[in-house]
Amino acid sequence: MQFDDDADLDTSEVQDVRGSRIPGGRATVGGGGIVGVIALILGLLFGVGPDQLGLSSGDTEPGATSSSAARVQESCLKGQDANSRDDCRTVAVVNSVQDFWRQEFQRRRGRYAAAPTVLFSERVGTACGAATSAVGPFYCPGDRKVYLDLGFFDELRTKFGSSGGPFAQAYVVAHEYGHHVQNQMGTLGRSQDGRQGADSNAVKVELQADCYAGVWAHHATTTPDESTGRPLITELTRADIRDGLDAAAAVGDDRIQERFQGRVTPESWTHGSSAQRQQWFSTGFRSGDMGQCDTFA
Repeated sequence: MQFDDDADLDTSEVQDVRGSRIPGGRATVGGGGIVGVIALILGLLFGVGPDQLGLSSGDTEPGATSSSAARVQESCLKGQDANSRDDCRTVAVVNSVQDFWRQEFQRRRGRYAAAPTVLFSERVGTACGAATSAVGPFYCPGDRKVYLDLGFFDELRTKFGSSGGPFAQAYVVAHEYGHHVQNQMGTLGRSQDGRQGADSNAVKVELQADCYAGVWAHHATTTPDESTGRPLITELTRADIRDGLDAAAAVGDDRIQERFQGRVTPESWTHGSSAQRQQWFSTGFRSGDMGQCDTFA
């Protein structure tokens, strides 16, 4: 996965609050150790807001310090930075994903409302409540922001057995923006019916977000960056796509349950099996058509 070295990165789409503290309040789940692992197993991995786990408490705004807030703004200026740093790569992927959805909504005679990604460390306050890194990446519909602790990418390899790689990280980001697209289209709320299980709406919403991530990937090397008119992503290889598929499989409900509890219980699924997650990402990637992502049919 390669970015245009000379492209300008739009850091306004990423808020860097790493190292800052939440003013007041506290999350109810610890950020590490066995508590964090359990939260990852039971919780919001690639989900849509910490309130669903009972993590809401205290103030709802992340309190950035001046030193942390400027980190990506100072360091992630060009595409060449994205080719060498994880945080700058995240900025570039966010730019590419939002360029695509902005143009796709326009093509469909709609209007895409941009959503920032918040980079945090350990814990963060959101409109959905306070959360810790143990929750994993998530999208909060209350403030229309994606939240990400970059340390999750290490856990994706070490705890979940993913092969890792830059595109595995891009898949995670694109999946969360799939939830933002769902929020704008009015489908995200279908997951809030209180049901779990392999055939639940919660699973169907997650699989659709995987499909939307695949749709973006299909167009990633042809979507023009709005500032240069050239694609921000210049190369996406078969190995990159394999890394994305491997990441999708690593966070399937069945794989996580087998790894951490020694048995598979489909009645408690919230995100879908490894095979389903790979299938729907592949559907989006092969077709490049969000109309093929109707997981509710």
